[in-house]
Formats: sequence, structure tokens, C-alpha cells
Amino acid sequence: MPSTVPPPLSRSTAPAVTALTAGHGIAGAMMLAVYTIVGPAAQHGWLAAATLGLGAGALVLLAGFVVRQKTARHPLMPLRIFASRNVTGSNLVQVLGTAGMFGMFFLGSLYLRQIMGYDPLQIGLAFLPVAVVMGALSVRYTDRLVMRFGARTLLFPGLGLIAAGLALFALVPAHGAAYLVHVFPVTVLIGAGAGLSFPALMTLAMSSATPQDAGLASGLVNTTAQIGGALGLAVLATVSASRTNALIAQHRPTAVALTEGYHLAFWIAFGLVVTAAAVAAALLRPQRAAATAEPEQARELVPAIQAD
Repeated sequence: MPSTVPPPLSRSTAPAVTALTAGHGIAGAMMLAVYTIVGPAAQHGWLAAATLGLGAGALVLLAGFVVRQKTARHPLMPLRIFASRNVTGSNLVQVLGTAGMFGMFFLGSLYLRQIMGYDPLQIGLAFLPVAVVMGALSVRYTDRLVMRFGARTLLFPGLGLIAAGLALFALVPAHGAAYLVHVFPVTVLIGAGAGLSFPALMTLAMSSATPQDAGLASGLVNTTAQIGGALGLAVLATVSASRTNALIAQHRPTAVALTEGYHLAFWIAFGLVVTAAAVAAALLRPQRAAATAEPEQARELVPAIQAD
């Protein structure tokens, strides 16, 4: 009778299995977190038993991912990369900044549709200046400004412009809104801010990465952008809907209730971007300082036996 015991994993397949397991863990944590926000939190409240239970489950999955990466022989994401302040700070800024921006596009589209009566084509054209300004700056000018002033210095005006655009969007009226007066300036400010800040942020995220970890650092900063956008959109949409439903229950006009919900979400997004700027000020260092700090850290890791 043939044996049914599976053969042991070979050295070539072990890293793949580790990566697959870790990928399932982090993906499951993020999916559960988003579901918790848009499901139980939106329907039953943030302190409901289902919300707290599922939120705790997401944290357990995330903690399990971290523990697995720390103990695995071939980790999917070596935790040593977070020893760099610029890598850690850049990814935190990325999460907070995209959390604020992604919600703006979704809720801004709802405002244009529900309040201003735009059709889908008009909504797309209304946000076109964001892409035009962001592309023009990031392709032609941001790299020159980074070379002249430094990525860290350029990051703060960019985040400031994004925050200003979100604050301006939080003041749009429920009646009588005009695109050129109330929406177009927002798109220009946010496009300019994104065109300045995100290329500078990528430069900072890569500045302290070793050649061995360059691919990991690049993938990580892109992944945190998606995580921040998903979680931010879930939170902002849920908060906006809850605020609108509460005002409708108080017999406020629908247009006013919707606009007040959007306002609250935009102010929260503004706070997230301001927090991102504070994190950048506290953690990020200029590229030259980061570059000189890395050799010092490397020398500290030289075994003491070499000193003998």
C-alpha cells in the first residue's frame, strides 16, 4: 500500500510557502479591517460587540503576520527595513496622506452627483485638473525642485497644498455651488500638492534602502498607499454616511444632510494630512543626514571580534 505521507518541503519551495502564508495573513487582516469599518461599524456603531470583535480579529492577524516575519527563515517582508527612520516615516506618511486623498475623490464625486447634479462624464472632467497638474509637476518640475531643495523640504509644501484643498472642499455649500468657484480651486491645490509631495516621498522612502532592499522598499511604499487609501475611504465614507443619516433623522433637508456629511469627512481627511506632515517632521531626515547615518549604523553592527 503506497504511503500517503506528503514529502517534506524542499529548500526551494520553503520560501514560496512562507511568502504565500504571510500574504494570506496580511491580506486577510486588511480585508477584515475594511469589512469591519463598512459593515458592523456603519450599521451598529464603533463600540458594538461585532465591531470590536472583528477589529480585534484583524489586529490578531496583523500581529501574527509580524511575528511570522520575525521568525521566518525567508520572510516575505524582512523587518530590518523598518530600522531606517526614513523608510518607516515615509510609509506612515504615505498611509495617512493617501487615506485623506482617496476619500476626497469618492466623496467629492458624490457631492458633484448628488448636490450639483453632474453626470458621470462631467464628474470625470471636473477632476481632470488634478491629473493634469499632478502629472505636469511630477514629470517636469518636481525632480528639479528635489535636487535643489531636497525631498524632505519639498514634502511639506506639497502636504500643505493637499490640506488646503481638503479644507476648501469642506466649505462647499449645499445650494448654489459653482464649479469654478468651489471645486476647480480644490482640484488645482490637490493636484499641485500630490505632484510635489508623492515623488518627494518616494525619494525619501528609497534614500536609506540598501541595494539588497531596494525592491522591497519600493514595493512597500506602493503597498502602504493602497492600504491607506482602502482604510481611509472606508472610514471617511462610513463617517459621512453616519452623519448624513443622523441629520436626516432630525428632519434636515436631504441636500443639507448630505453636504454636512461630506464636510465632516473632508475635515477628517484634512486632519489626516496634517498628521502626515507632523509625522514627516518628527521622523524624516534630509537625504544627506540619512546617508551619513547609515554607515554609522553599519559600523555598529560589525562583530566585536573584528576589533580584536
